[in-house]
Amino acid sequence: MQGVERKHATMSEKKMTSSRRHVLKSLILTIAARWLDEEKAADIAAKEAYMAEHCIKPSMSGDQATLMETCKKLHALLDKLDEERYDLASKVGKADKEIEDLNIKVVDLRGVKKPALRKVRMSADAMLKALLGSKHSVNMDLRANLKQVKKEVKEEPQEAAGDWRKNVEDKADRKKMFEAT
Repeated sequence: MQGVERKHATMSEKKMTSSRRHVLKSLILTIAARWLDEEKAADIAAKEAYMAEHCIKPSMSGDQATLMETCKKLHALLDKLDEERYDLASKVGKADKEIEDLNIKVVDLRGVKKPALRKVRMSADAMLKALLGSKHSVNMDLRANLKQVKKEVKEEPQEAAGDWRKNVEDKADRKKMFEAT
């Protein structure tokens, strides 16, 4: 018994090959096509049976009075069928409206899911234009509103070329300052 279970377990673990999958898929499709054909034939047979039961076969033999009587019967039958069609159409319309209302209620009960927001790069001008509309032309050029300041450059007097020793002493003082820390 355990050997059978072991064999079954190994077979279920194997994957189906693509050719086997293709064969099974084609078999399923042929069976479905056959079922559709049978269903169409059954529908045609049902229509013919309904028509034979509910529709009068007109007889064209006879005089004008019998033909007029047959036409009146056909018109009465057509009126009756038209009333039934109208009643069924109104029932279907009412059911469709009810289904639509129920779908709306379902959506309301579920709540509206907010979509995931994406990051959008937008300049300040474009953002203001989107918020205020195209009528308002607001310029967010922040640099235009800044005060102009003249930069003062301090000119240090250039010392003579012979004073290089002073420069070396200043650098030595700086070096001592960094070494002390």
